[in-house]
Amino acid sequence: MAEIIQRDGTWTFDGGTLRLVPGRDKAVSLLRRTLGELTVPLTAVAGVSFEQGRKAGRLRLRLREGADPLLQAAGGHLTDGTDPYQLSVEPDRGGVAEYFVDEVRNALLLDEVPSGPADRYLMAGPSVPLSVQAGDGTASFDGEHVRLEWNWKTEEAKAAAGTRSLAVDSLQGVEWQPSAGLENGFIRFTVRNVPPTKAPPKYDPHAVVLWGFRKDPLMALIAAAVQARLPHPAALTRDTPPKALTAAPAAPPAPAPAPLADDHDALLRRLRELGELREAGVLTQEEFTAAKQAVLSRM
Repeated sequence: MAEIIQRDGTWTFDGGTLRLVPGRDKAVSLLRRTLGELTVPLTAVAGVSFEQGRKAGRLRLRLREGADPLLQAAGGHLTDGTDPYQLSVEPDRGGVAEYFVDEVRNALLLDEVPSGPADRYLMAGPSVPLSVQAGDGTASFDGEHVRLEWNWKTEEAKAAAGTRSLAVDSLQGVEWQPSAGLENGFIRFTVRNVPPTKAPPKYDPHAVVLWGFRKDPLMALIAAAVQARLPHPAALTRDTPPKALTAAPAAPPAPAPAPLADDHDALLRRLRELGELREAGVLTQEEFTAAKQAVLSRM
């Protein structure tokens, strides 16, 4: 058995299964702590590596494409800090990390585990029920229904649609994007028999806008839990008849509402909203300062 214990977490390998346990250090991301312990079968692993850095090294576990609903839902947008398949290694533990890598690689060779895409999910999705309050609403998932509830920060036209309850059987897909720079993130659900829309997420009643605050990455767990219950991408490709590829194009999407201009008054209103969020305890001082700087840079 191979094991490496770090403040960032503990990884254990018994020859057939890897156990990844997040550490209790305050630097460990909220997403990893919320996700908790992961049990990874060797058949889901495509490779493993150790990168030695000047201050700390990093163990990286690479899973087969399509093996994990979390990685499928995240679409490559997880950062090093939030990725549960990375472990920060202290400088004096490099030798242990290299031994761990050798043990996993040898097992992959002996068991002749393919490195190509998986045709089904080999990892379970995050445990449910899940509920995350972030951005302009709250997304909850109990394993059967997604519930979207709006708060006072929601655009009026979107809030007017009311609370949404979406049966997982009615969903065609889910997309999660974290915020980046001045661009907001979102989680968006695609519903069968509902024409697609190009409306920004802040106007879409099937989407929650994410503004880059602390709990935003947890929406990736909602997306992963839903993704785990949708047909695997390989099954969709395999079961799609050739004629579907030449089917008549769908009706053009409904026109998106015109976005609000970033004029001076709108930015001042945004600054007031941020101040109110801080006073209400929704934003920490650090989150308020970062958001304020982003708004000021647009004035």
